[in-house]
Amino acid sequence: MNNLYSIEVEKPNGEMQSLKEFEGKPLIIVNTASKCGFTPQFAELQQLYENYNQQGLEVLGFPSAQFNSQEFDNQEETMTFCQKNYGVTFPMFATTEVKGPSANLLFKFLTSEQKGLLTGTIKWNFTKFLVDREGKVVKRYAPQTSPEKIEEDLKKLL
Repeated sequence: MNNLYSIEVEKPNGEMQSLKEFEGKPLIIVNTASKCGFTPQFAELQQLYENYNQQGLEVLGFPSAQFNSQEFDNQEETMTFCQKNYGVTFPMFATTEVKGPSANLLFKFLTSEQKGLLTGTIKWNFTKFLVDREGKVVKRYAPQTSPEKIEEDLKKLL
C-alpha cells in the first residue's frame, strides 16, 4: 500500500472502484453513520461538495456500523436515508470496517498517515481526513469538528 491511489474500495452495489479515479482532486474522506449524533454533518459535507465540486473537490463517505451499530443493516436503506434526509449527492460507498484487524485498507492507510490525538485508530463516526491533489493526507479532523471548519484548510488545496 504505497499510496492512496493504489487502493480499491467497494461501492454500494458491490462493485470495486479504484481510488485512482480521484487522482488530482482534493478529497474529504469520512466514516459516516446514519443514526449518530453527528449525522447532521451530512448537510455540511454536502454543502462543501456543492460549493467546491466544480473546483475538483470530492467528498467520499464510508458508512460504518462499528460504533454502537449506528448504521442501518441494509445498504440500500443507508443510501436512501442519506439522500432523502440530507440531499447527499457525493459518492457514498459500501458499509465498511474502519478500525481493528478487519479495517478497510483505505482506513489503515489514512490512520497511518495521520494519527489521532491519543490513538492511531478511528475513535468514532465522522472522523474526517483532508487529502491534497497528490494523494497526501494533510489533516485529520475529530468527529466533533464541524465540516464548516475544514473549509479554510480546503481552500488552500483548491
